[in-house]
Amino acid sequence: MSALEPVKVLVVDDSAHNRRLLTELLESSPDVKVVGTASDGNEGLRQVMALHPDVVTLDLEMPRLGGYSFLRLLKSSAPTPVIVISSYAHKTDVFKALELGAFDFIAKPAKPTPDVLEKLRKELYEKVQAAKLIRPAEVKPVVRKPKVTPLEPSFVVGIGASTGGPPAVQRLLESLAPEPSMCLLVCQHMPKQFTRAFAERLDKLGPFSVREAQEGDVLAPGHVFIAPGGRQLVVYRQNGQYVLGTPPPTMQDKHAPSVDRLFVSLAEVFGSKTVGVVLTGMGSDGAVGAKSIRKAGGEVWAESEETAVIYGMPQEAVATGAVSRVLPLGAIGPALVDLARKRR
Repeated sequence: MSALEPVKVLVVDDSAHNRRLLTELLESSPDVKVVGTASDGNEGLRQVMALHPDVVTLDLEMPRLGGYSFLRLLKSSAPTPVIVISSYAHKTDVFKALELGAFDFIAKPAKPTPDVLEKLRKELYEKVQAAKLIRPAEVKPVVRKPKVTPLEPSFVVGIGASTGGPPAVQRLLESLAPEPSMCLLVCQHMPKQFTRAFAERLDKLGPFSVREAQEGDVLAPGHVFIAPGGRQLVVYRQNGQYVLGTPPPTMQDKHAPSVDRLFVSLAEVFGSKTVGVVLTGMGSDGAVGAKSIRKAGGEVWAESEETAVIYGMPQEAVATGAVSRVLPLGAIGPALVDLARKRR
């Protein structure tokens, strides 16, 4: 597709009102064109074959052929980036859709006020444009291991991700199963209503205990803490323990949660025992924090362009000169396992 051509979008939703609203919001941008709409999965598949859209927006709950079946059939017949439009009431459904191949998701607003609709319009535009740059990654099977909690963490890993991040974070955790002694703190750009469900889903993967971070949580080996949506995640020392803080964002914070805030905090508290990992995402969040980790004697790794769905955040981190290793997603976990064993 030429950079001058508009992004072609197919809207699949059983609500006529939602189809009209999404079409209006999408076409408010001159470089986006809604080439068709569909009221169920069967019609959606026919429209994909006929119209060849660049991106599909998908409601999961539809008659006849629902969203999950649509994703499975689309993946096998005409792979196309899909953005799921989901209500807050169906948070867990989103992560199942991501596992089935959806590119990303957007939370459907409960009260469509003008301000909320403008925010939705901007998010739609950003993710539709990002979908143009999607790079397919190989799929690995889920490996399940018994839960183990060793006594001491080898080191602390901070992970930052945005667009395309949830499946990447899941795959990374799955690959860390052979070495469950690490502590991991994850900053995934995600609305606050979804981060707890994200943590609960990751908790089922293997040896790590995964939870949404809460103020006062104590850092422990074998645990993964997910930054709560709408707040920050930082670490401080208290009474001989490492304690998590979840302060609200300040006026200076561009993101909540912010990878930069997490990385700077880890650099200040753990210094050379920190590894910061920057995964797929749009923008530059994590670049400032990467420099802080490097200055403190820690390491910063970035996902390579060959596997990153969006190479924005990793590229910006690499541009700082603070990144010591650039690895495809499938190699990051094994490299962390090797490093943990060397540091025992």
